[in-house]
Amino acid sequence: MLSHQTVLDVLSLDKECLCHTLRVKIVSIEMKDLLGRTFDFAAPPSRVVSLVPSLTETLFDLGAGDAVVGITDFCIFPEGIELPRVGGTKNPRIDEIRALSPDLVYMNIEENIERHARAIEEFAPVFVTEPKTVDDVSALITTLGTIHRRSDRARELTDALANERGTVAEFTFAVPIWKKPWMWCGGDTYVSNLVESIGGRNVLGARERYPSLAIDEVLALRPDIIFLPDEPYEFIAEDATEIRGPRVIGPFPGHLFTWHGTRTILGLRFLRERLG
Repeated sequence: MLSHQTVLDVLSLDKECLCHTLRVKIVSIEMKDLLGRTFDFAAPPSRVVSLVPSLTETLFDLGAGDAVVGITDFCIFPEGIELPRVGGTKNPRIDEIRALSPDLVYMNIEENIERHARAIEEFAPVFVTEPKTVDDVSALITTLGTIHRRSDRARELTDALANERGTVAEFTFAVPIWKKPWMWCGGDTYVSNLVESIGGRNVLGARERYPSLAIDEVLALRPDIIFLPDEPYEFIAEDATEIRGPRVIGPFPGHLFTWHGTRTILGLRFLRERLG
């Protein structure tokens, strides 16, 4: 027969096991990426490779930078970042990524290439993103905050994002991303939605992706403003002076328009300052 003390010891042990089980269930988090795939994060990732420059910055802004072990050649924020670089967004060096033993790799449908994702998935999970709107960016920040157990900081950042939104002025606009040939942001792009979120209307809003139109064709649509970001095409001051008719804003740092994540906050702030 078990003594009274032995029974108490067994009950105490069972209680500890139960509490441990409950703790595990509480911290285990299921999240879905853009492709609808479910990821079970029993603990925050500790060896992350980011193949998306804007997400690299966002992870650091969330306070999760210590988990990042590899980045691309184009990851320039936060300034002075020093981590192993594994190539470009379109040409990552898969063997070097493998050597870093990542427990999670962040990729983006538009910035990265599917065959590279398939190769990386042979040794590490790949979490895919592609925000198309400012609302998507807010959701992305929340998702990253949840994955990395930085939800409080994520709320601070999404609040900051919300504070920069709202109509500043009503105007029509166009945004080129290339010159030879001229290519423009259509209505289903992140860049278009960014500008629309503060009161703009894209004169190419009915077009998808990045249509190619001559500059005269776009000017015939009478945009009030043409924005000239300096990436992906490096527009220069002479390009601005050659455009006759609408107001030209730029060239300016293209990452304010083309990077999503916490850089969206700065992009909206830039627009409010220039148009307010």
